[in-house]
Amino acid sequence: MNNSLSQERKQYIRNNKKRKLLVFITQVAILIGFLAVWEILANRNIIDSFIMSQPSRIWETLTNLGSNDLLTHIGVTVYETVVGFLLGTILGTMIAIMLWWSKFLSDVLEPYLVVLNSLPKVALGPVIIIWVGAGTPAIIVMAVAISLVVTILENLNGFIKTDKDLIKMAKTFKASKFQILTKIVIPANISTFINSLKVNIGLSLVGVISGEFLVSKAGLGYLIVYGGQVFKLDLVMASVIVLGVVAGLMYLAVVLLEKIILKSKKFQ
Repeated sequence: MNNSLSQERKQYIRNNKKRKLLVFITQVAILIGFLAVWEILANRNIIDSFIMSQPSRIWETLTNLGSNDLLTHIGVTVYETVVGFLLGTILGTMIAIMLWWSKFLSDVLEPYLVVLNSLPKVALGPVIIIWVGAGTPAIIVMAVAISLVVTILENLNGFIKTDKDLIKMAKTFKASKFQILTKIVIPANISTFINSLKVNIGLSLVGVISGEFLVSKAGLGYLIVYGGQVFKLDLVMASVIVLGVVAGLMYLAVVLLEKIILKSKKFQ
């Protein structure tokens, strides 16, 4: 019986690996096919390569950027994103804890948070630039402004939905509010924290690029704006591709952090 189950398990693992491999091959084939069709249409003048660009020209632009200052621009954007991400996550989590701690404060600030969450943060760009000055500080503040409210609302929602019966039981044993927070609420919301990190890394990058659109002398957002201003669509497309790769790598870093946290939690 055990041997039969073991064989079924092995077969399931093999089938699962085959499926993952098939999905990956299909994804690569779709990408290659899309690039090939794009290149062919551009070479035959079916689409305007000046407006739409084409893969070969984008690759040439990436090669030229790689031998010049591409890494500098990537480094600037990554630095601003990481700083904005950390500040938004830490401040957002601390404020969410304060609002959970004080129901009165939560009720008072709730409508303001809803309004701020609905407000397009890019509209605050000129104000932020006047307040903190043009340059990196304004871009980081923009990233924090976009990710902060979402972090607060998501974490607070998780805190409020923590098992009420478990909290009541802790109160019957005369647990303090701090003990309830550290022993019940926070451990029960590890998945909420991780989800907020996944959302935050993308929002922080959006904030940074929005800030670089408005005021910057370096960064991927600067390259995109500059390319659009001088009608170098190859530069715009190349920068967008690099930005997509950077965004993907940052998300994978958060996923790796999630695995480390969950693995450490299992051994506790």
